[in-house]
Amino acid sequence: MSRSFLKIIAGSRQGLNVPLPPREPLTIGRKQGELLLDDPLISSRHCQVQARGAEWVLTDLGSTNGTMVDGRLLREVVLRPGSEIQLGGTKLVLFVGAPEESLPSDEKAPAGDVQANHADTAWLLDEELVELPGSGERTRTPADVIGQELRLPPGLNALVEVVAGQDTGKVFRFTRGNVNIGRKNGEVPLSDGEVSRRHSVIEVFGRDMIFLRDLGSTNGTYHNGRRVLVARLRTGDTVGIGKTVLKLNLTR
Repeated sequence: MSRSFLKIIAGSRQGLNVPLPPREPLTIGRKQGELLLDDPLISSRHCQVQARGAEWVLTDLGSTNGTMVDGRLLREVVLRPGSEIQLGGTKLVLFVGAPEESLPSDEKAPAGDVQANHADTAWLLDEELVELPGSGERTRTPADVIGQELRLPPGLNALVEVVAGQDTGKVFRFTRGNVNIGRKNGEVPLSDGEVSRRHSVIEVFGRDMIFLRDLGSTNGTYHNGRRVLVARLRTGDTVGIGKTVLKLNLTR
């Protein structure tokens, strides 16, 4: 089972990360449960989230006002990474980390670490293939770095909006093709103390070729709720870093 947690993005406890126990259900309620929320629209025992195999399942516990998942009122549902749960005036998002069992026993990492896999490094474009000195061959490696300045493709307007966290409401428009995200640093400077100084970068090659890359951050980078080293972005996707969630928007 992966290291997973719920992030509260709206409500009285906004910003809180709630680890999901791998063996016991997490009960959420106003008066009873492991996660208590001070919200009059939430029932005493409202819902619970528990592991079933490799999946996380949410079950409503007969609450008065119901439980919404991704905008739908549901009694029971298998959650996907990035699923938005709403109960009363509180919203939570599921974040899923790297599976523990996928790591060799001598490489079990603390929560701040993540291992690369083939899918994480398969995104590199032909333009990024580099010729290694003396090799006579071009090769792909995750260490290949895009040039310091990447031009934004003509006619493409892109921005990220902070939708949760200390900087909620701030909008950062792209003026170049590689946009660095960091703590009070880069083209997207954030106030969040859990964001590394050089946390991640968004690289734009075209409307359908936009990539998110972690820069060795302490707390990791999440794409639509799933922890990644590299991921392909589309408009409307979310990027989670520290206690902050950003949403990518592309306009004509």
